[in-house]
Amino acid sequence: MGAETLAIEVAYALPSRQRIVALRVPEGTTARQAVALADLPALFPDVPGDTFFQAPLGIFGKALRNPDTQLLRDGDRVEVYRPLAVDPKVARLERAKRQASDLGG
Repeated sequence: MGAETLAIEVAYALPSRQRIVALRVPEGTTARQAVALADLPALFPDVPGDTFFQAPLGIFGKALRNPDTQLLRDGDRVEVYRPLAVDPKVARLERAKRQASDLGG
């Protein structure tokens, strides 16, 4: 009997467009391996290719601690996360400064 395969998806989105790639992968495939199999650099030629292989990953909105060893299950959707444009701590600090200045502080 041959190895089992899993039906999974790999998702990546830019502000202007997104792609969800449906794949069948062998049982034992990791999240990072699935991203490589999805060939996202070919679908997003304007994004540096190494972006996809270093980006944080998640499954259905839950960030993975170690995508290089996280084994996939049938039906999983691996999400490739883009880096944040602004650090949330910096954004909160800037907002607080603006609010203080609006209040005359």
